[in-house]
Amino acid sequence: MIKKLLPYMKKYKTPLILGVMCAALESIFELLIPLVMANIVDIGISSGDSWYTIKMGLLMVGMALVSLCFGLGLSKFAAEAGQGFGAELREAEYIKIQSYSFKNIEKFSTASLITRLTTDVTTIQNSVTMGIKLLVRAPMMLICACILSVTISPKLAMIFLVSMPILAISIALIIKAVRPRFEAMQKKIDNMNTIVQENLIGIRVVKSFVRAKKEKEKFKNANDDLIKSAEGAFGLVVLNMPIMQIVVFSSIIGILWFGGHMVNEGTLTVGRLTSFMTYSFQILMSLMMIAMVLMMISRSVASAERILEVLEEEPDIKNPENPIMEVKNGDIEFRNVNFKYEDESEENNLDNINITIKAGETVGIIGSTGSGKTSLVQLIPRLYDVTEGEVYLGGVNVKDYDIETLRDEVAMVLQKNTLFSGTINENLRWGNAEATEAEIEVAATSSCVSEFIDRLPGRYEMHIEQGGVNVSGGQKQRLCIARALLKNPKVLILDDSTSAVDTATDAKIRKAFSEDLKDTTKIIIAQRVVSVCDADKIIVLDDGKISAIGTHDELMENSEIYKDVYKSQQEGVGLRE
Repeated sequence: MIKKLLPYMKKYKTPLILGVMCAALESIFELLIPLVMANIVDIGISSGDSWYTIKMGLLMVGMALVSLCFGLGLSKFAAEAGQGFGAELREAEYIKIQSYSFKNIEKFSTASLITRLTTDVTTIQNSVTMGIKLLVRAPMMLICACILSVTISPKLAMIFLVSMPILAISIALIIKAVRPRFEAMQKKIDNMNTIVQENLIGIRVVKSFVRAKKEKEKFKNANDDLIKSAEGAFGLVVLNMPIMQIVVFSSIIGILWFGGHMVNEGTLTVGRLTSFMTYSFQILMSLMMIAMVLMMISRSVASAERILEVLEEEPDIKNPENPIMEVKNGDIEFRNVNFKYEDESEENNLDNINITIKAGETVGIIGSTGSGKTSLVQLIPRLYDVTEGEVYLGGVNVKDYDIETLRDEVAMVLQKNTLFSGTINENLRWGNAEATEAEIEVAATSSCVSEFIDRLPGRYEMHIEQGGVNVSGGQKQRLCIARALLKNPKVLILDDSTSAVDTATDAKIRKAFSEDLKDTTKIIIAQRVVSVCDADKIIVLDDGKISAIGTHDELMENSEIYKDVYKSQQEGVGLRE
């Protein structure tokens, strides 16, 4: 695991090395101070040599200041290395997620990916920062203090042969027990984030159905589960402290008891006993620091595994070895296409699809909910890959194109319209960052954005709130269509993207498409027959299969499904009139 994560520390190798050096030098100066103190007691004070005492005292102050400077350097370099490492990991995760297909994202869930990008990365970067400070300093102080303690009194040092194994075994048992609990706790965090995300995204639905009370209960249950999981994990971790205190204070009592007798017997001086006590504190404190870091690392291991899952996940959809970098035209062909979202599913979502669409044609797709309309069009830009068969665009299998090239030439306005925080201008330029004001106005006219843009404060410079909550559903749809038009694509797909606009506006948009996008293949998924009745051909889907293909007039004669949909909608119009 460490080997897999080390490349992300490469840019911060210098602060890491400097941090380790500062930690080592700080420890050395701290360890030398008790020896000077012992000389002050045994030589300066016992002999009444004031000048020696002052000289050694100033040396101690100087050593303490030098140690402080190295400590400040350690804090600076450790923070730089830890935060930099976290930033590299976070960026690598984010870039990896951008390469995922919808299928990959669905495997993890959005809330889990957010947790892995935030909480898990923060846990690791904090462990690195603390680790540089303590994993160098604590072992070094432990080893050196043990050596110096043995040089002062080998007999008293025997106490550590009892206390240190007890501490080591206790720490090992706690770490072994706590690691799976940290893994479970991270999953509980995922679950709580999912509930929060769903509630905030669907807050209008929650309020309109007066479900706030139920949502509070749902959140409380998830929060209580997280609390129980955290208590289970940290309840074990806190056992570390009382065990250490018992061992530390028992060791101190033993040192004072046996050391006091040795002083009385004259086999040990007061100054050397004082130094031994100082080193014993350093030994035991070093053990406590190591235990604390190991506890932190045990949680970091759980987080690191979750991050590596994201980094090592292979994208379901990849570029071919020698991708084609140009789409010649908007010809589309489906050849014996079968598709299902889950490989384990027994039935296909799309079954034996064969369609031919010529460049520049307008094609409508009609079908009941769940008939596979959206699934069908998502295969063209490779948002999903076919299970069996082939999809061709411009005479080339879509799997042979460079993915960016393919998706640049297939503009898709999805069922769920999404606008991002920023100005209207910035949102529209997602379609074409280099678009001129004239091109934006043309796209706005074709999508009927021009009908309402003058009523908005600041027009194209109006700020869109997150999710586009400060514009209506119809305005959002038209802005998303304008954004797609600015791509000047070979294929334009509207997935029920005019459902929130009135029929008159819908007709204007379709008329603009026929006049301004003559070379662009237009695929319109709609629930309203009126939205597709003028199309060159209409595809009727039923339960993932093609029921009929033809013009409006042909389908009115040959397709019972289409005829029933048309009649039901006409009757609805009659009833309203």
